Amino acid sequence: MLVLGLMVLAVAGCGGEEQALEDTQIIIGLQAEPTTLDPAQLTDYNSSRAAMEMYDSLIRFKDGSTELEPGLATEWEISDDGLEYTFKLRQGVKFHDGTPFDADAVKFNIDRQIDPEHPYHDTGEFGYADFTFGMVEEVVVVDAETVKIILNEPFAPFLGNMAMNSASMVSPEAIKEYGKDISQNPVGTGPFKFVSWNPGVEVILEKNEDCWRGAPNVDRLIFRPIVEDQTRLTELEAGNIDFIVGIPPDDLERLKDDADLQVVEQPGMHTWYVALNCQRPPFNDVRVRQAVNYAINKEAIVDNILKGTGVLAKNILPPVIWSYTDDVQDYSYNPEKARELLKEAGYDESMTIDFYVPKSGSGMQQPVTMATAIQSDLEAVGIKTNIQQLEWGTYLDKMFQPVDKSDVLMHELSWLGDNGDPDNFLYILLSGEQWPTNGFNEGFYKNPEVDKLLKEARIISDQDKRVELYQQAQKLIMADSPLVVVDHETQIVAMKKKIKGFELHPTGVFRFDKVSIE
Repeated sequence: MLVLGLMVLAVAGCGGEEQALEDTQIIIGLQAEPTTLDPAQLTDYNSSRAAMEMYDSLIRFKDGSTELEPGLATEWEISDDGLEYTFKLRQGVKFHDGTPFDADAVKFNIDRQIDPEHPYHDTGEFGYADFTFGMVEEVVVVDAETVKIILNEPFAPFLGNMAMNSASMVSPEAIKEYGKDISQNPVGTGPFKFVSWNPGVEVILEKNEDCWRGAPNVDRLIFRPIVEDQTRLTELEAGNIDFIVGIPPDDLERLKDDADLQVVEQPGMHTWYVALNCQRPPFNDVRVRQAVNYAINKEAIVDNILKGTGVLAKNILPPVIWSYTDDVQDYSYNPEKARELLKEAGYDESMTIDFYVPKSGSGMQQPVTMATAIQSDLEAVGIKTNIQQLEWGTYLDKMFQPVDKSDVLMHELSWLGDNGDPDNFLYILLSGEQWPTNGFNEGFYKNPEVDKLLKEARIISDQDKRVELYQQAQKLIMADSPLVVVDHETQIVAMKKKIKGFELHPTGVFRFDKVSIE
């Protein structure tokens, strides 16, 4: 229910005339419990969606796109050699705890993530730190309003990375006060500030009246984890919540016809995939990985399970990302080809592989239903699997273990682009330098030629050359088949008609700072 309650009566002027002041809030139904509210530790949709209205970064993505605009930095300069980025900081900005935002705060936030000797490095696990700041040599405080970031080599996507969640600014004084508990006590500079987090129930934020971007129109945001898609939908239609994600495909058209609701959708920078452990049998054999790809009827999953909420994938990179090519090895449904490859590889059909699946989770669409279809397809060619379901937070912890500690051979996951650059898919998911816990290559794929191409593409500024390198890499990756790519999800949300001005963002993070209630 769009809550317009908590009416406050005020005496206006000397005539004693009463007027009602509305206290407005929006209740958002998430797919799972957030795992953290510390932006340096965010790795999933649900956490990002609940957290990011509390934070700002030096550079921000424009509304509705991944084009860049000033954030906490008003301007910046890049040295001719591409190694030094000098940022002029916005004056007069304060964190929600009243402490000033300045160059020292920028240095503290970056050093905390990348310097093992930093006194507050142990306050979190920073899964994005190497990807976002791995090329940073030093952060130099020039003066209170100027900070210089020095790189150890040129890095083409650096400005885009500085708009990512992990580059958001947290109050240093709050980190010093709360230590590892900063995840549950977030303090940023953004349009909303933290009120409370009741695990399993809700996260509550209230508007920041002193936000440098201007105070939001809505007084309060409440994020509630509701794992079951149908339950979440029922709560929306009953009026108990105002806004949902993860709409059951069977109900999409009906919602579009509901006069009390509105559905907003757009193509997403998203890929849903099954990752295979390339370092352990049986998936250390490329023939077995290719057989899995041929065995799965991806088109049937998209048509019969997702029903228009996703588009069939041919490549790990979504078509909306520049440098995408569909000139890669085709893995159309071909169970006979799968059987031939398994026979050639000497696959042991008596083996049963644990197939890990989250019960729900951000970007995971219909994870159990999709897994069941995949299990059936694999069994038809002689690959037996045992589906293992885990809650989202526990699932992520298990998937992102170092190679020597991981016993996971096969699992589902999805990825949503963070900055609109191919590097944010191809390097972070498939570079041999990004095995957990350095990054998110949780299938432990490594191809030296791919690594060389991805590395070169990061350090040159010529975009045409970068396109050429990324397309070469895509062809090699898909031939190696470290992943089974199934679809690219369409971003879809449903909300009450009274919510005005909401716009989806390509990164999947919600922005309510300009939203109003009719």
